[in-house]
Amino acid sequence: MNRTENAAPWHAGEITLQKKAGVAERMSEIGQRVLRDHLIDQHRDFYPQLPFIVLGTVDTRGDVWATLRAAHPGFLHSPDIHTLSVNLGRDPADPADAGMNDGDAIGMLGIELHTRRRNRLNGMIHRQRNDGFDVTIGQSYGNCPQYIQLRDFEFVRDPSERTDQPALHLAELDGRAKDMIKNADTFFVASYVDRENGQRQVDVSHRGGKAGFVRIGSDGVLTVPDFAGNLFFNTLGNFLVNPKAGLVFADFDSGELLQLTGEAEVILESPELSAFQGAERLWRFTPRQIVRRPGALPLRWKFRERGWSPNSLMTGSWDDAASRLKAAELPTAWRPFRVAKIVDESAVIRSFHLEPADGNGLIPHLPGQHLPIRLTPKGADKPVFRTFTLSTAPSDGLYRISVKREGLVSRHLHDTIREGDIIEARAPAGLFTIDATEKRPAVLLAAGIGITPLIAMLRHIVYEGFRKRYIRPTWLFYSAHSKADRAFDREIEDLVAAAQGMIRLVRVLSNSVGSTAGEDYERIGRIDMPLLTSVLPFNDYDFYLCGPPTFMQSIYDGLTGLNVADARIHAEAFGPASLVRKSDASKALLLDTPAQTSVPVQFMRSAKEARWEPGSGTLLELAEARGLSPQFSCRLGNCGSCRTKIIAGRVAYTRTPTAPVGEDEALICCSVPAATEGDEGQPLQLDL
Repeated sequence: MNRTENAAPWHAGEITLQKKAGVAERMSEIGQRVLRDHLIDQHRDFYPQLPFIVLGTVDTRGDVWATLRAAHPGFLHSPDIHTLSVNLGRDPADPADAGMNDGDAIGMLGIELHTRRRNRLNGMIHRQRNDGFDVTIGQSYGNCPQYIQLRDFEFVRDPSERTDQPALHLAELDGRAKDMIKNADTFFVASYVDRENGQRQVDVSHRGGKAGFVRIGSDGVLTVPDFAGNLFFNTLGNFLVNPKAGLVFADFDSGELLQLTGEAEVILESPELSAFQGAERLWRFTPRQIVRRPGALPLRWKFRERGWSPNSLMTGSWDDAASRLKAAELPTAWRPFRVAKIVDESAVIRSFHLEPADGNGLIPHLPGQHLPIRLTPKGADKPVFRTFTLSTAPSDGLYRISVKREGLVSRHLHDTIREGDIIEARAPAGLFTIDATEKRPAVLLAAGIGITPLIAMLRHIVYEGFRKRYIRPTWLFYSAHSKADRAFDREIEDLVAAAQGMIRLVRVLSNSVGSTAGEDYERIGRIDMPLLTSVLPFNDYDFYLCGPPTFMQSIYDGLTGLNVADARIHAEAFGPASLVRKSDASKALLLDTPAQTSVPVQFMRSAKEARWEPGSGTLLELAEARGLSPQFSCRLGNCGSCRTKIIAGRVAYTRTPTAPVGEDEALICCSVPAATEGDEGQPLQLDL
């Protein structure tokens, strides 16, 4: 397409997806700036270096094809900024060749697998000879190097010599074709739209991931995860307007090409999205024509040592996704986890790495959430339930709890549990989490063992920053009694270094004996408001707090005293460290009123009954008095471990819970029967 000065940079399909991603306004400005109707000098120098070109074309039936064509470097050159000349002969064995006639629209991708450089363009073919053609540039723009695996190339024959192996036209994917797809870490996809001005615009782009990132269904349909990219949505936007696609897979060892044309469907909502690590959306492709061309390319590529794209390695696999989906079907089940590794993080904190021992995968967690566990300490006659914060990010692919040695269960973990032992755990839960894509800077405030959810958040911020090329500006204030007591020193230093200035660290020690200022700590004392106001240039921040109760409350009160909105202060509301928020009083007004008379309570699953009396305690305490052992951890309505289904009746809360709870559920650790009108004596029935 030849852009005019007032032409919109994007069409309706691209804009739809940009709006869905919340970037339409920004992309409108960027599009006007980066989509050019000419080649800049850098790209004019780039194309003559290439040994091959990726092309997207449309045949006379309206089917779109993608292909790779190779020749010695120099077969591409730019006589002027509006033209790219292509010195390639006709190839009747290539189904894409049918769309390379004079006046046809074409999409082109120049890509160097050995440097990860690439440039995309589209335009119109002007053909006056069979040994080549010119392309008048419609749009030209650079692409980022994400998901490109490094490969070095060599020619194994003169590119003017055609293979003597015939092209195979298949009715369905054969074994060889399936193997090429299953083993692929790279493929190319072509698509097109007919713009409002009547001009056709063809696009061809690169897709990369771990080997096997394209799934073949039993019906032959391919499913492809779409990872974080430049937010242009050229390919998927085209699919929304015109659901036709052409795919080409190359066997880099043999030069074989697998070309497919068919229909594509964009999937914006699916359980598989959260299960497939790194997937922002999915798309499915149904092949209608399949051509397999052994030896089609005169090139061979060798995978470079350590050639994996870091972005590709940050993505998941379909096997992992299937395992996670299977695990997601067991959200309330106690599952066995094997202790895979034990690491001493400090003199008092020890980490336990947990992996599923039941053949299912991990249920993805959010950074900052906690993990309910169940075990039987020595001397106990029944299992004990506790909840420990996960100190890993969702991308880490494991559960890690980091435990300070204090209390019955933590002493049991430190003194008794060894690698290979089994600990039971349920699905992660909790509302104390962070959005790594938020533009507002984050301030993480940790005291002692309060670092555990915040190290998970920090890991998530850095991971998402690399994946999406934006690291949320973050401050970490971390206080400990001494350097020996402080956990994750090396891990935090590595994260700060990786963030390249986007994360600032302030370490505070109350005892600096044996430590060096500037090397081991930045401040002496404790984290308090004088420290924050002296170090932090106060602006619009989100604050995240975790630590002992007095620390949490004093920081909260200090921040609200500086008119920081309650909604900007996030805290690990777990166990005795819960905050008294200024908003709690207004929330309490919305709760039901506790019953003022005795109420029969029936535990339906256990076939037991008890009578609750005003002032006698919570429903959890009532159940325990009747010999039941409901699950619980915090006893404050914050962790959700005691969530129980209500079969009949209503409950009221003695304190405002922070854990999510449905209308037909009760957090029995902080609830009692609710007052009713006209139904005195009606029993409360619980699924216990």
